[in-house]
Amino acid sequence: MPVISEFYGMIVKMYFQQAEHNPPHIHVVYGGTVGVFNIRTGEMMEGDLPVKGQRLVVEWLELHRAEVQKIWDTQQFIKVAPLS
Repeated sequence: MPVISEFYGMIVKMYFQQAEHNPPHIHVVYGGTVGVFNIRTGEMMEGDLPVKGQRLVVEWLELHRAEVQKIWDTQQFIKVAPLS
């Protein structure tokens, strides 16, 4: 699973497989926790990422939603700027 961004110890990944299921989503790993986030809504669909981490991911998605959606749609890997 390619890493598309990293910030504050969080690693943001996305599968690049045509068979990947919808809705469009990203996987975030932080320490021993994980979260799967809906790209369009920012909702954590599953996982145990702490609330503070969830807020940072939502903030990052708000800034980069179009880029992340393009990666999902085209399955062309690009690095996305971290949250700063």
